[in-house]
Amino acid sequence: MTRVVLAPDSFKGTITAADAAIALAAGWASVDQGAEFVHRPMADGGEGTVAAFEAAVSGSRRMPVTVDGPAGVPVDTFWLLLPPTDDAPNGTAVVDLGSTSGIELLDELRPWDADTSGFGQAIVAALDHGVSRLVLGIGSSASTDGGTGMLAALGARFLDVEGVPVARGARGLAHIAAVDLGALRPAPEVRVLTDVTNPLTGPRGAAAVFGPQKGLVDEVDSARVDDDLVRLAALLELDAALPGVGAAGGTGGALVVWGGVLAPGAAEVAELIGLAAAIADADVVITGEGSYDGQSGDGKVPSFLASLAVDAGARAMLAAGRITADSDTSLFAASASLTDLAGSSAAALAEPAQWLRAAGAALARSAR
Repeated sequence: MTRVVLAPDSFKGTITAADAAIALAAGWASVDQGAEFVHRPMADGGEGTVAAFEAAVSGSRRMPVTVDGPAGVPVDTFWLLLPPTDDAPNGTAVVDLGSTSGIELLDELRPWDADTSGFGQAIVAALDHGVSRLVLGIGSSASTDGGTGMLAALGARFLDVEGVPVARGARGLAHIAAVDLGALRPAPEVRVLTDVTNPLTGPRGAAAVFGPQKGLVDEVDSARVDDDLVRLAALLELDAALPGVGAAGGTGGALVVWGGVLAPGAAEVAELIGLAAAIADADVVITGEGSYDGQSGDGKVPSFLASLAVDAGARAMLAAGRITADSDTSLFAASASLTDLAGSSAAALAEPAQWLRAAGAALARSAR
């Protein structure tokens, strides 16, 4: 009997990691009916982080919360409560930025006004519940507010020259003259999951690299926000050059100021969901993501899973929405592109579950 561990990331914007795993299993089973499946949907701190924990950790519980979303309207969402453990006797809260302050919550980009208040409000809800530990995924940010919205929700005050709180979002950054952290909530153990290693400022910083994705339309806008973040870092006494503090529009840096520890997202998620134990006696490990390209080897879920599989003596396989010409698939015993199977990118995007089932069947045939 073939033991298959299914550990894909989400196919961003089209299908969750958990549903991708289900589709891959169905496809494999159509070829190998005796196979045993272990579902360990993965994430790296971005979209699907909460879902990955929910699928893998027995006894986890959704905790509903309504927050101020990045579009300026309330968002009904939830954070995840994991059961107590010896090192977290009051449980662990998993909160992701994507479902509270994420770019996918916007109908149109709001580069100056979107902020991270909702993320902070969800964290406050978890703190009020009394959890021992926070696990925070900070991918898919909608803003470049330096994490000021999040810190403000936790009790910080960002004041102009007259001592008045500044506007939310990147719009308010230029007017910050003083920061008051006196009422900031104390932090428990805080693990911050991200696959981004960018500094806060400079040519590889939050505004220059990620600002255009969030609507900063030209170099003038990016330079303005970068200058504002330089000033914010000085007020917060944050080293703007630290790797990862530019993640999520500077939210990584704000969390470091609060007391959080930045960690590689895929590795941390894998540890917390017991992935190594699941893979230990696997024959095959299937992973994947929406686009497997030249950057996928840099700490992303597929490359990380492939290394774990090889170390455990299992065959690593890849299913991806597309596999680009510049990607390195040499770590994988077999790979399948949904775009190739469907005949076009549009067809694959329209029916991801159908083509993931086809990919699962193709990978199973390759294993015979």
